[in-house]
Amino acid sequence: MKEKSRKAEIQRKTGETEVLVQIALDGTGKYQIDTEIPFLSHMLTLFAVHSLCDLKVTARGDIEVDDHHSVEDIGICLGQAIKAALGEKRGINRYGDSIIPMDEALARVVMDLSGRPYLFFDADFKQEKIGNLSTENIREFFQAIVNSAGINLHIDIIRGTNSHHLAEAIFKAFARALKKAIADEPRVEGVWSSKGNL
Repeated sequence: MKEKSRKAEIQRKTGETEVLVQIALDGTGKYQIDTEIPFLSHMLTLFAVHSLCDLKVTARGDIEVDDHHSVEDIGICLGQAIKAALGEKRGINRYGDSIIPMDEALARVVMDLSGRPYLFFDADFKQEKIGNLSTENIREFFQAIVNSAGINLHIDIIRGTNSHHLAEAIFKAFARALKKAIADEPRVEGVWSSKGNL
């Protein structure tokens, strides 16, 4: 059994935001979320619960301008934290997928912790905002994670109309796909790649 110590803390301070993210990949889904965007806080809570990662996020930003800088910088920090906590990625499954329903909405997320960032995002939100979160920034959040963590990530809404339901299904599916991808494969001692590294 491998020792579980995959944790990281990332702090980011700019003229626009101040963000702290702490993650423990081998947690139990505990969370402490404090952002100025309540719906994003709700989504981060769902991410922690369904990934079983312990997560702390504190964020302050220029939301009087809009929510973009805060959403993007939280995504950057979360991506950096995931990457740092994974370390050399030895013995992990690497790939993960999940299909999650939320009432009429159905979301599919597939990922490869390949080190090569790529995002495919196909979701059509009918509302411009959910609370004070701009729905167009949901894509920006995942783009920031992808760029910072080096994840190949495909997010598809298979069906659905309610914007809240769509977002919730996406975040839960992302969490559960990540849970699979970071899980141990005991038969793999190094990195699970024919090239020998990721």
